[in-house]
Amino acid sequence: MHPLICSTSAAIVLTSLIGCTVGPAFKLPEIQMPGRYKQKASTSDIPAPGEWWTLYRSSQLSRLVGQALDNNQDLRAALARVETSRALVGVKRADWFPQLSAGNNSVYERLSESSFAANLPPGIPIPEVARERYRTAFELDYEVDLWGKVRRSVESARASERSAMEKLSAQRLSIASEVARNFFVLRSHDAQLQIIRETISLRQEAVSLQDSRFKGGLANEMDVARAKTELELARNDLAILERQRGAAEHALAVLCGQMPSTFSVGADRALPSPPSIPAGLPSELLQRRPDIRAAEQDLRTANANIGVAQAEFYPSFKLTSAAGFETIGTDMFFDWSNRIISIGPSITTPLFTGGRLKGNLAASKSRYEESLAGYKQTILLALHEVEDSLLELSTYSKQRAAVAAALAASQDTSRLARLRYDKGLASYFEVVDADRTVLNTRLSLARIDGERLVSSVVLLKALGGGWK
Repeated sequence: MHPLICSTSAAIVLTSLIGCTVGPAFKLPEIQMPGRYKQKASTSDIPAPGEWWTLYRSSQLSRLVGQALDNNQDLRAALARVETSRALVGVKRADWFPQLSAGNNSVYERLSESSFAANLPPGIPIPEVARERYRTAFELDYEVDLWGKVRRSVESARASERSAMEKLSAQRLSIASEVARNFFVLRSHDAQLQIIRETISLRQEAVSLQDSRFKGGLANEMDVARAKTELELARNDLAILERQRGAAEHALAVLCGQMPSTFSVGADRALPSPPSIPAGLPSELLQRRPDIRAAEQDLRTANANIGVAQAEFYPSFKLTSAAGFETIGTDMFFDWSNRIISIGPSITTPLFTGGRLKGNLAASKSRYEESLAGYKQTILLALHEVEDSLLELSTYSKQRAAVAAALAASQDTSRLARLRYDKGLASYFEVVDADRTVLNTRLSLARIDGERLVSSVVLLKALGGGWK
């Protein structure tokens, strides 16, 4: 074997053996998580289904969530980002392997006669200075990963891929929770619309009754005007709720990847009860929530990039080779005597870069600190969201009990006011005021039922959706 080839092979083996990976090894920062949530919540870790929206036992909600997960455009964009990150891992891994290429050059050149003649002995005739040069060769380049630069690059790319996958999971969770939130807002509006329509029907009867009483001399003109005022106010409330319901339906259409003009959700005033949701322990959020897992992978990416930047300070070892044919003119191009071959190692050491390498290293360390702050902030926001959701569920339950009791009392008040009015002991204003209180209390109860469901959705999202 040729001595140069032997020495090159030995150099490759030697450098592979002594190679190391520079840069800090990744270590997840220690976060002091609280032992339990401030709000009194169950710490049991009962498994929740991956399709957590099935806890509400609504086939229509499940259908809408399925539509959204299949057709939502933001979700498709997140999926494309995963595929991009996966492809970039392959790009970085390619640096582990030799790079083989083929080149074919055809060049016409003319040399300077005076320059060429200056190198010839006196009296020697000048040969032809115009010629055509042809060259075909295979070229092989291989850089030995002596300091782990490629390994760190692949580590960074893989962490970026995992981060994109976790962000896709977070996007799926966000889309599903938005569908559920808008669905329950829409259902709450359906319940309120039913109440308003019943009220309008009763107030139309009241207008007719007061008009008859006025014509019969049993009521004054003011009672008729008040009855008509209450009717029109109810119609105003109806228009407001119809607008709000339409907006929620349009939002659902976009979430499901549908045109709002061709999308509709049938009216249904029935609202399910919020499911029982065990919050578990705060430390479980680190594995449950995909956004926290994504932030962890971003931290891994930034840590690996520090190693890449540090490896730039060290010498790089490359093996380059080429083999092929080269001739002047096309005659006998593939003749064995016209073969060319070159092979040999090269070492490049950075001596002066004007501060570029130091700046790149400082930037990579700063990006790590930025990612670390982002990781910690994501955890803080997660704890905040869970605490808020637990607080909302707890207070909405208390609020519903109070409003339910107020509704019963207001209905009694309305009944008594009407009895007093029929006996001539009270004005029609008292009846109107009592009826308005009943209406507002019924609407408040329907709103609270919807808000309780929305809060349960937000809590499930804050806890990371389904878990096992």
